[in-house]
Amino acid sequence: MDNNAVMAASAVGRARDAYGARSWDDAAQAYAEADTESPLAPEDLEAWGLAAFLSGHDDMADSARERAHHGYVATGQIEEAARVAQYLGIALAVRGEGARAGGWFGRIEALLNEHGLTDSVWFLFVRVSAGMVMFFGGNADGAVDHFTKLLADAEPYDNPDLHAAIRNGLGQSLIASGHFEEGLRLLDEVMVRVTTDERVSPQIVGLMYCAAIDSCRRCFDVDRAREWTAALDRWCEQQQGLVHYRGQCLVHRAEVLQMHGSWPDAGEEIDQVFDRLGTDKADLAAAMAHYQRGELHRLRGEADKAEASYREASRCGRDPQPGLALLRLAAGRTDDAFAALSRSVAETAGPHERMRLLPSQVTISIAAGDLDTARTAAGELGQYAAERDTPMLTAAAAYAAAQVAAADGQPAEALRNAREALSIWQRMGAPYEAATARVDLALACRALGDNDTADLELDAARWVFEQLGAQPDVDRVERLSTNPKPRPIPGGLTPRESQVLRLVATGATNRGIAEQLYLSEQTVARHVANIFLKLDVSTRAAATAYAYEHHLV
Repeated sequence: MDNNAVMAASAVGRARDAYGARSWDDAAQAYAEADTESPLAPEDLEAWGLAAFLSGHDDMADSARERAHHGYVATGQIEEAARVAQYLGIALAVRGEGARAGGWFGRIEALLNEHGLTDSVWFLFVRVSAGMVMFFGGNADGAVDHFTKLLADAEPYDNPDLHAAIRNGLGQSLIASGHFEEGLRLLDEVMVRVTTDERVSPQIVGLMYCAAIDSCRRCFDVDRAREWTAALDRWCEQQQGLVHYRGQCLVHRAEVLQMHGSWPDAGEEIDQVFDRLGTDKADLAAAMAHYQRGELHRLRGEADKAEASYREASRCGRDPQPGLALLRLAAGRTDDAFAALSRSVAETAGPHERMRLLPSQVTISIAAGDLDTARTAAGELGQYAAERDTPMLTAAAAYAAAQVAAADGQPAEALRNAREALSIWQRMGAPYEAATARVDLALACRALGDNDTADLELDAARWVFEQLGAQPDVDRVERLSTNPKPRPIPGGLTPRESQVLRLVATGATNRGIAEQLYLSEQTVARHVANIFLKLDVSTRAAATAYAYEHHLV
């Protein structure tokens, strides 16, 4: 064997070892090295394609999979050729390259028919793709019927990827057709399957997670999203060099992080979207990411940056409402805010999108002095909450009712509803929303003559807003409060670091802190390292002593 052959064999061996260890980036690079020395066999090309896909090298993955497909065809391995084409088609479809994806799905059917493989499992995969086209095309009821039949037809096949994909399609279709609990329960089952069955392709795991998170958004079920994300994070810890989330999935994750008060981490997720999209500014994920970045800027009081992000979202095809209207309201342009959001609500028919707009319509309509519109919007939101019975939606409806009651001169009713919203948002771990409810609760108490409770609630709200960096809300509370501003955090700690330190002082591990604050363990470890550096301590015990000494606990 000559030196080149020896080197190639060595590289292939390293690649296979890395692949078996789920060290995806190492495997992709080793396969690339081996391929320069000697052409790879179809099996290695297929493995290279998956490793490259999982480590974020999409062009490399596509090329390797195309070559694997043609290599399998050349050696008469038609089922294997169909398999590679299926996963290539899925990757293209997720990236928004529908024409290329459709071409590969058509290639699968033609190839299987040409070789008489009419009972191949890959025909069922093609039917999954057809069902998803039906679902995304708005025919939810038709998609439910399609996937229900497909589930029965797939029963004889022991293919975990197929069963996960069918149940995912059926779950999403059930949700879209109004069968929320049934659909979510089915997606729960899918997530258990893909995170516990080692036979499920890692590509399918990521796809199922993304679908699950999007379904959570549609049902306003943040608690489920949090549980599923924690489960996937545990799965991801077993992989090396894995690009965990992609495109729209990253934006959905950022939304969940923001809801749980992890604003810096949400911003990092958004940055990753743009890092991976490169110059593709028309991508739907880019539009969503620009909007979400605008929300973070708006909440921090960075008006110019928020304006720029909303405009970029609009250029990419995403309606910048309700964020842009709320930005206008904050700038005192109430009439502009009211007109823009009224237009957006009037043009929106889908219940999910209307539910996203209605809370802001209540706030802006009250500011504009149109209590009738606010009352109508709050009533519609209340109807949706009654139908779907999810904590987030119930809290949003209660908060809208509190705002309307306050504007209508009914402070006792406002107090009751604000307290309900506060209680739910606290249980959900949604600090910003809970703090906004505290402000309204305080105003209701003040209207009822209970100034002591009002000041206590405003102090609590101000503390949360300061922790988050929500400067406009801090300023508003300062204007409303009769108490002096609290002192700065000792040690030069950031609000997030002080929050982590308090949990360290309770004896919580990094993993426990990560679960409570909805952060990754790596992020918590970084915060702990920064705390040690700023406080000039080297142990958790010393940090705990500092926390008690300076009354941070």
